[in-house]
Amino acid sequence: MSGRPGARNRPERLPLADRIIAACLTLGWALVRRVPERLAAWFFRTLADLLWRRRGTSVRRLEANLARVVGKDPADPAVRELSRAGMRSYFRYWMEMFRLPAMSPERIRAGTRIIGVEAIFETLASGRGVVVALPHTGNYDLAGAWLVHMGHPFTTVAERLRPESLFERFVAYRESLGMEVLPLTNRDGGSARAFATLARRLREGRPVCLPAERDLTDSGVEVVFFGAKTRMAPGPAALAVQTGAALLPAVLWFEGDGWGGRVYDEIPVPAEGTRKEKIAIMTQRMAEAFEQGIAEHPEDWHMLQRVWLDDFEPTRGGVP
Repeated sequence: MSGRPGARNRPERLPLADRIIAACLTLGWALVRRVPERLAAWFFRTLADLLWRRRGTSVRRLEANLARVVGKDPADPAVRELSRAGMRSYFRYWMEMFRLPAMSPERIRAGTRIIGVEAIFETLASGRGVVVALPHTGNYDLAGAWLVHMGHPFTTVAERLRPESLFERFVAYRESLGMEVLPLTNRDGGSARAFATLARRLREGRPVCLPAERDLTDSGVEVVFFGAKTRMAPGPAALAVQTGAALLPAVLWFEGDGWGGRVYDEIPVPAEGTRKEKIAIMTQRMAEAFEQGIAEHPEDWHMLQRVWLDDFEPTRGGVP
């Protein structure tokens, strides 16, 4: 504890970049929904192309990730073009996120086509909970709003952002769409006991939706993903093992002016093995479902960060 008077109550001084991002997001929520949609789409597409042409760190990382997906060298012109589509898709997500609170339920329902979604509805109708595990593809916020409008409000988690006011704004935004949002950690970084609450919701026969394709902490489960090792979140499989809920991987994408997705077959809990072994097997199966969906729609995988473990080796590629 600091010995200076008033130090405990002094607001945290954030880096300038964090303050700029927070201000831009707040402004986006206030303004973008008031602009004609075509104009907003043009602006975000133009911004995506500008950043793509500059080919900064994030774009080069996206290209390295996409090169793994399509099995080409990052310098291949086809990867470069794919990264342009990827940046446009990523910025479309942000444009739609700012506009989503003003979209009508009718438009969301009419514009969304999810293949295999009956598996979610039928499982919930039986009284059994469902864990929907997703990578960061398409517009997961809109898909969540669609699920709510179809009569199935769900619970999810959110990583704590800085500043706290921005985190609270994100939580309020997603709650306004009908989601229950649990913080992954407390303000001091300690556990917020989100897992216990998620397990309770599943035992009540409700749905839980969790992003899952990247967890590079020590608790992540090592899997093979597009031919190389990475770590993915153990939470979806662990919840299924503990509660008996169905684990259903899903992948989303953009489809013209609307939104598409696929729900894959349930990943069953193995009959034998320790809890840790069962979670490892199920997480690998989840990774394989993600592979299939991302390979079919690589431009809609919004991953501008390092994913694979060998990307952290200093001799590989030189992309942070």
